[in-house]
Amino acid sequence: MVQEITKPQGESGKDKDIKLSLSDIPLKSCYTADDLAGWDVKNDLAEPGEFPYTRGIHKNMYRGKLWTMRQFAGYGGPEETNSRFKYLLSQGQTGLSTAFDLPTLMGYDSDDAKSHGEVGVCGVAIDSLEDIEILYKDLPLDKISTSMTINGPAVIIFCMFLANAKKRGFDLKKLNGTLQNDIFKEYIAQKTYLLPPRPALKLIQDMMVFCTHEVPRWNTISVSGYHIREAGATAIQELAFTLADGFAYVEAGVDAGLKVDDFVPRLSFFFNAHIDFFEEIAKYRAARRIWARRMKEQYGAKDERSLKLRFHTQTAGCSLTAPQPENNIIRTAIEALAGVLGGTQSLHTNSMDEVLGLPTEKAAHIALRTQQIIAHETGVANVVDPLAGSYYVEWLTNKMEEGANEYFRKIDEIGGVMAGIEKGFFIKEIADAAYRFQQKLDNGEFQFIGLNSFTEEAPGPKIEILKIGLEYEERQRARLTALRARRDSQKVSEALSKLKEGVTKGESSFPLILNACEQYATVGEISNVLRDVWGAYREPAIL
Repeated sequence: MVQEITKPQGESGKDKDIKLSLSDIPLKSCYTADDLAGWDVKNDLAEPGEFPYTRGIHKNMYRGKLWTMRQFAGYGGPEETNSRFKYLLSQGQTGLSTAFDLPTLMGYDSDDAKSHGEVGVCGVAIDSLEDIEILYKDLPLDKISTSMTINGPAVIIFCMFLANAKKRGFDLKKLNGTLQNDIFKEYIAQKTYLLPPRPALKLIQDMMVFCTHEVPRWNTISVSGYHIREAGATAIQELAFTLADGFAYVEAGVDAGLKVDDFVPRLSFFFNAHIDFFEEIAKYRAARRIWARRMKEQYGAKDERSLKLRFHTQTAGCSLTAPQPENNIIRTAIEALAGVLGGTQSLHTNSMDEVLGLPTEKAAHIALRTQQIIAHETGVANVVDPLAGSYYVEWLTNKMEEGANEYFRKIDEIGGVMAGIEKGFFIKEIADAAYRFQQKLDNGEFQFIGLNSFTEEAPGPKIEILKIGLEYEERQRARLTALRARRDSQKVSEALSKLKEGVTKGESSFPLILNACEQYATVGEISNVLRDVWGAYREPAIL
């Protein structure tokens, strides 16, 4: 039985003649040239590949090269994830994207008491260089782009990745990939932080300096709006907070002694693709324009690569529903299409079952095929920015920029991103937005098919769910025990002592962490040294 809810009525008893975007932007029924009065066409709508890149960062976009198809993968131990990587590559995926389990994200080993029950559950368990060696076994790291979604202990995991690459004989200067490494959004949204904000930023600065010289093709930070949006932010908040974080990282790099054009080209971005189709497209177009102007006018960037905002997109996990999970295939396709029409450089499509558990192989296969159908069957890749010139899209792009600029003003007034984190500004703004949206769900103002509209009393057909048992945790614990027994304990101890001494003195942490990883020190052991020196973090109370 299908039940449809009734839309709320206005005071007169008639439907309200007001439509709102998902970000609460009031919308008219029709847009004309009058809505773009005063719009600087020459500067705002230059050709694709030309400043300010509203229409795309490349002249030919997907006519020259399709976006990277990068399915997020990780579960159980490194063996299982290595197999999933190889399967996805065999099916046409063009880049790796690694998901880590919660203990790894928080800097704890699999045999830590805090890790019990979480090992391998939401991603792959990584404890040491040995796990990284298994995770990327037989994969051509110098020929494919590798992404790693981790933040608090990101530098530790990346050092393990580099140690493995060195052992296998790869030239570090040829490695290509992305480390999320966006600690600001952890304090703002996701909360898998390792240290207080200021020392955490010092770790990132050390890595930026090292990679600028030694791993020049690697994207050292993927400034992430995705998790900000998943926490309940609007599209405008996602746009504004993400770019504000990006500008703060630019300033951090300069403070570390780097020149803007030497490191900014290796910063990338990571956006959400939500269900409000045109709003998402406008968000991406506005992001490119804002970034290009600010980099040129405020930070004095001269290299064109510093002006071009490159971004990865993932469809919205928070838009998926547990009831009627097959509907999620449709949502994901629409959201992915928005990312493509918005000019993304890389794309992950969520699997229909991700609201229930980790993706099964079948669900991941459908998600990948969704991208391939968009790329090869729909014709949307044949024309660069096909929606340019639409009165509605251009007006909405301007509204997104206008809303972001208002947030930039507020952030500047409170003292910048770091001050905003320490004062709880971002957390409160997102919480308020999430509450407003929940009210819309509760009163039926926003129809969520299968959840509060067109619901079914009887459950639909069951789908397969990937379940992670304790056997993965037991195997990881056994592997750790064996590793600790055979590694050179004295070298590990010396490496950890040098790390503690170095970070206490304010030395660059990166070569010290790399050395510890090469001696097979574990994620937890290295994290504990950093926590001993800098302490843990407790977020501010929000009134």
